[in-house]
Amino acid sequence: MITLVWDVDDVLNPLMRSWFEKSWLRRHHGCDLAYGGISANPPHKLLGVTKREYLASLDQFRLSDEYRKMKPVADVYSWFRRHGKNFRHIALTATPSETAAVSAGWVLEHFGMWIRSYNFVPSKREGVQIPRYDRTKREYLSWLGKGDVLIDDSLANLKEAKSIGMQTVLISQPWNGGRQTISESLESLTLMFRS
Repeated sequence: MITLVWDVDDVLNPLMRSWFEKSWLRRHHGCDLAYGGISANPPHKLLGVTKREYLASLDQFRLSDEYRKMKPVADVYSWFRRHGKNFRHIALTATPSETAAVSAGWVLEHFGMWIRSYNFVPSKREGVQIPRYDRTKREYLSWLGKGDVLIDDSLANLKEAKSIGMQTVLISQPWNGGRQTISESLESLTLMFRS
């Protein structure tokens, strides 16, 4: 079977939108940026804070009940219900080691019927020292030796996946210049393997 490798945040779930609307805007009433204006990821410069402050806020949200309550991206969940059984699925995300268990729990709760393997490349955090087997998703996927298609919102991750022979699907977000809707991107994924 074809193996699809899914990014988690901003692909399976709406992390950036949820964090921005349910955490950042509630604590920063003077912020006049709209979600659609987040043209960079990470968006710390747009928000007028340091990268460290942004990451601390995002990580705090990742450990909150609001993260656990996030619903899957509707179009993605609908695609899994229709087509999920036709593929093998791997989750591969970049998240700090301290938030990985919550992320894994979220994935298994919502997508565990299809995604049976959760993997992460630890995002660096100041003061946290852990063994780093892989620094990027490309390094992890090269080691794993599995995966036919990477579905991600990061252009850099997709470029690296292509460099090791994988096909890719971009999930459009304000920061990546994608022009297709999520539904259109997933339809292109389905058509890749329709015979």
